[in-house]
Amino acid sequence: MTVAHKNLGGSFNDFLEEEGILEECTQTAIKRVLAWQIEQEVKKKKLSKSAMARKMNTSRSSLDRFLDPVNESVTLHTLKKAAHAAGRTVKIELA
Repeated sequence: MTVAHKNLGGSFNDFLEEEGILEECTQTAIKRVLAWQIEQEVKKKKLSKSAMARKMNTSRSSLDRFLDPVNESVTLHTLKKAAHAAGRTVKIELA
């Protein structure tokens, strides 16, 4: 007996869209990648979290919230400050 799977052959994005969670998953993925990229730059530059927070003119706990991959409440301003403190810039484009 053959069982048909409704998502067999479809893309993962199609599945997420059908489940109504594509936008939420995309936002979470973007935040996690950005936090990871900043963290990699901080490690590359051998900055402590305290030094990074000072460069951002913020608290260590604010930096920890920013780097928390599940915390999605990051403003563009905070992202720009973190990128600048890590020696990088932010590039955003509409697709």
